[in-house]
Amino acid sequence: MSASTFLYGGNVHANGIRQHYLRYGGVEGARAERDAVILIPGITSPAVTWGFVAEHLGREFDTYVLDVRGRGLSSSGPGLDYGLDAQAADVNAFAQALGLTRFALMGHSMGGRIAVRAARSQPAGLTRLVIVDPPVSGPGRRAYPAALPWYVDSIRQATLGMSAEDMRAFCPTWTEEQRQLRAQWLHTCHEPAIVQSFEDFGRDDIHADLPHLAQPLLLLTAERGDVVRDADVAEWQGLAAQTLHVRVPNAGHMIPWDNEAGFYAALGDFIGARVA
Repeated sequence: MSASTFLYGGNVHANGIRQHYLRYGGVEGARAERDAVILIPGITSPAVTWGFVAEHLGREFDTYVLDVRGRGLSSSGPGLDYGLDAQAADVNAFAQALGLTRFALMGHSMGGRIAVRAARSQPAGLTRLVIVDPPVSGPGRRAYPAALPWYVDSIRQATLGMSAEDMRAFCPTWTEEQRQLRAQWLHTCHEPAIVQSFEDFGRDDIHADLPHLAQPLLLLTAERGDVVRDADVAEWQGLAAQTLHVRVPNAGHMIPWDNEAGFYAALGDFIGARVA
């Protein structure tokens, strides 16, 4: 068994809030010559839940996993702006605060939308984008194929305390270890933040951002789950012609949970080194 690539968890004050992150890999050897990777999780995924992916990426890259505001150990509670623009500004301020001179953004689901909005402003140092099964909903578009009560009900139960077995009702295909970790951390997702993010899936138009993106872009989509259809991929590529697309087989929306090896194979060497 290889040694863990986890280095530490940290906090930085950026864009006016405390941003918590987990760091993997460091900058030794070949990693020092490669772009850093900032991983932005989805709507109810604190950074720690992406640790297994970051462990793998950390073998080749200096990797940072963010707690998006209102999740995990980053700033949360009433009074914060939980809109997409604020989330995107957080990411760019985070990279600047840590002095990252070359970095890729990898965002899953909501995190993919955050990465797109962050990239629109052309932040210094951003080299490429990996967008993983992003909601393609928006004004006048097909709704995101999930229901808000699934998120709210599970958060409320986690706030009271729940077990891995309790989590099975919400994530029936996950392993016990995956369900246990989600049960442990889901209570850190601030319900109003999650509600706004979910509702913003239908209000924010990320398609308007796509023509403004200059970086190479890899769009990874799930074979199952109906989040991104073939027609959506074609529209995306029409708006951002540099987009490469790979559909990951045997996977639903939570791609690495369903087919971790397939996720790495689809990623290939797009961010500078092969991680499969």
